[in-house]
Amino acid sequence: MKKRLLSPPKYVDDNDVEQLQPYRAKLMHQQENTAQALAQKINYIIANSEATSLILQEIAHLLGDVFKVDCCCLMSVTRDTPNKDSAVNWCSEQYLGSPHSQEILSMDQLLVSSPVVQCVAEPLTVEDISLVQQTLLFSCQSLPIPIKSVLAIPTRFSGHNNGVICLIKFQTYQWNESEKKLLQSIASSCAIALAQVAQVQILNTQKQYLHKSSQHQILIKQLTILSLSNLELNQMLQLVISSTSESLEVDRGLLILLKYTDPMFRNRPKKQIPKAKATLMGEWTKAQNTNHTEPENLEQSFSLSECDLCQRVFTESGKPIMIDNSKEQNDNLQLNPLFAIEQFPATILMPLENQGKVLGFVVLQQEITRNWQPAELNLVEMVCAQLSNAIIQSQTLRQVQNLVDERTEQLKRSLEVQAKLYEKTKQYVEQLQQLNELKDEFVSNISDRLRYPLTNMRMSIRNLRLPGITPERQTRYLDILESECTKEINLINDLLTLQKLETHQEAPQLETIDLNTRIKDLVAAVERPLAERGLSVNIHLPKKPLKLQTEIESFDRILQELLTNVNKYSERDTIVNLQATHRVEQELDQVIIKVTNIGRGISQEEAAYIFDKFRRGKGRWTPGTGLGLALVKSLVQHLHGEIAIESTPIANSQLSEISFTLTLRQFCAATKPNSQQ
Repeated sequence: MKKRLLSPPKYVDDNDVEQLQPYRAKLMHQQENTAQALAQKINYIIANSEATSLILQEIAHLLGDVFKVDCCCLMSVTRDTPNKDSAVNWCSEQYLGSPHSQEILSMDQLLVSSPVVQCVAEPLTVEDISLVQQTLLFSCQSLPIPIKSVLAIPTRFSGHNNGVICLIKFQTYQWNESEKKLLQSIASSCAIALAQVAQVQILNTQKQYLHKSSQHQILIKQLTILSLSNLELNQMLQLVISSTSESLEVDRGLLILLKYTDPMFRNRPKKQIPKAKATLMGEWTKAQNTNHTEPENLEQSFSLSECDLCQRVFTESGKPIMIDNSKEQNDNLQLNPLFAIEQFPATILMPLENQGKVLGFVVLQQEITRNWQPAELNLVEMVCAQLSNAIIQSQTLRQVQNLVDERTEQLKRSLEVQAKLYEKTKQYVEQLQQLNELKDEFVSNISDRLRYPLTNMRMSIRNLRLPGITPERQTRYLDILESECTKEINLINDLLTLQKLETHQEAPQLETIDLNTRIKDLVAAVERPLAERGLSVNIHLPKKPLKLQTEIESFDRILQELLTNVNKYSERDTIVNLQATHRVEQELDQVIIKVTNIGRGISQEEAAYIFDKFRRGKGRWTPGTGLGLALVKSLVQHLHGEIAIESTPIANSQLSEISFTLTLRQFCAATKPNSQQ
């Protein structure tokens, strides 16, 4: 291992020391203020973060900015073991798109005493070193380029390690004492954040446990209701196996009943295998539940002597039978094909017993190995006990069942009506919730869009009132006022236009235009701003003049907004294609205008809301009101047309071809000419 070269000591005289002391005191005071301010910001994040899951991400971002590092990693610790589920990495934007390197840190490089990694903790223990090493080994797998320098500190809460903070640089760097002291001073605040996140995770785990317990209680309640209902036995058995399988989250559930062919079997000797026929009465699988298909194997039967697994119930009475063919190669075990042991190697079989007689089996199967908890096994035993009683009760009351069929049918119809009413009510509630969320989102967005220009205008007015302001600065502030005022007016005008279009207050005022000439004029008007970004427009128009009956103002605004969108989001120094064609579809003349540019791809999720007000694609921070494409869609609908977006990835590139396709009627039905243009 290479050691750092230390610079020779510098000697100063007494006068120099006296001059340096006030400076050092001032510097220490500044460091204390910085540490206090940073700790306050961290505490503010802890107290005011919208979601607990975002606390560590916000703190990592804050520390990355304050320490001016390339990456900041925070990871919580549970029982001296890093909790990978709570790991958060923040990287500077310049490294987010960097390709991953194959180089990783070795264990020698991860030693805290190495030039790469430095630890602030005092005193430094073996546990601290191990925590830092494990944290970095996990972080290196997701970081973009090799790590050259790390400053780390374990955090402590209630006397125990609860996390690690790592400041990472991708270039060789010598950490100074002020940075180490600053990191050490805010470690306690970060420890509180890590403790809060860990506590929330514990609560979530407890909630999951309570939820599962609640599901088990609901299952028992459902089984009680089913056992007291007038349902047919076969239907009840299918509901029981379905509810049990879903509640226990198994991959497959089977319910098998036995029909004995030996009437004297009740007086059999112990561990004797009876003569009986096993019939499948209920089946549930995940695939069946997802696809809503009916079971295919119902009423399938086999002899008890053909299945060693079922025979073990009689030789090992009182115990659930468990096998795991993925761990144990039971080649000599004879199993009926119904069990599909190749697909579901982990199987548990629980007998249905009543007064010493085995009525059948409940079979639960998994595709992978599962460790059954005692509480789950107890639940299966309770299910089997209730099911056994229900089967005996059903067999006893079968003669009376016909007398209550009419009542059962009425109850069934009533439940169906209630279910439909519930679904309708649920739909209405969901619609009201969606409308309320849209309202809140709209109010929030419009507030931001209105407040931002007004804030700039107010600042300009305040600066204009300052005494002794120069004419040049006056002109600058007046320009800002005019620009922001224009933005505010345009925003209000766009909102009013959208409101008018959405309420269909006016019919379009149609005029006939020469489409080729109009498109050329509109493109010529935006050539200069496009050229500033290195963009050029290729226009593809029909050779013959193409007439279009439309509302000129709306048509112009649609193309202007599409070209403005192209200018904002196109890759620099690329070509924009604008194509206009004529098409006849179902005796309807149509004009197709397609605008294609090259830029960052648009996902299907983004395409679903890209035409909504104040909605933009993820990661697009280009300034604007967010109303352009929403206005385009409303204007297109106003002209009884259609607009669609398509994003096609370019091979061997991170870019895509984005196409907006505008479809308009060439003529109004009442004024369509006899001859095609």
